[in-house]
Amino acid sequence: MDGGRPRIGRVLVIAGSDSGGGAGIQADIKTLTALGAYAATAITALTIQDTERVHEIFPLPPAFLIRQIAVALADPGADAIKIGMLGGVAAVAAVADALAAARQELPVVIDPVMLAKGGEALLAADGMALFKRRLLPFATLLTPNIPEAEALAGMRIRDRAAMHDAAAALLTLGVPAVLLKGGHLPGETVTDLLATLDGVEGFEAPRHPTRHTHGTGCTLASAVAAGLAAGWTLRAAVARAHAYVQAAIAAAPGIGRGHGPLGHAVTVERRWIEV
Repeated sequence: MDGGRPRIGRVLVIAGSDSGGGAGIQADIKTLTALGAYAATAITALTIQDTERVHEIFPLPPAFLIRQIAVALADPGADAIKIGMLGGVAAVAAVADALAAARQELPVVIDPVMLAKGGEALLAADGMALFKRRLLPFATLLTPNIPEAEALAGMRIRDRAAMHDAAAALLTLGVPAVLLKGGHLPGETVTDLLATLDGVEGFEAPRHPTRHTHGTGCTLASAVAAGLAAGWTLRAAVARAHAYVQAAIAAAPGIGRGHGPLGHAVTVERRWIEV
């Protein structure tokens, strides 16, 4: 409490900036604000992008990234961390070094951003091994989509059965929980799988007939981090995040010639607080 006001959950977001406003740091801040959390940021890279493609990526110096993280963790502080686009070996190493130096036991949601919506590579191939070895040990939850899970697990995912196999394989990498997003698979129903050592649960939703889905992965991971920062259980945080993303897709404003942004200002029912 501060002056009689309750403290809200603080989330440090470590990710790239999307100049188009639909994904990355911009989507993270919008999501956290909509869900009642406070967002601090450590920017890994600047991008020039629109709704159709990423035009250019400018990585920030590793020392600058490390300093951003250290200062943000000291003040305003954090109750959870969300990690998104890193871009390459230098950023992966910098974030790992910063988290190791901080020595803080915080929930960490890692969204392994490897490809942009337009197909551009956002995590260099030489960063994959380092990502697995140095960053995954910090994860409370890993949130890959189908292509990212295929790359991390080294297997093809063509159906829901394969999603289960991939989720099990990802748990062997040392992460305690995986939220495998099924949006890349065909079908009128989209299923996300939450897998832990205790079992697997599916979160289903009808597929929205829209191309305006830019930033869904960033949004989902930040929404989960908002719940964890507020002290929610992982399952409750995922349930609310899933509901929020579905509502935000339905409320997409239809901006841009390509994959437009979500409607991040949407509100969702409070029924998921009880899950």
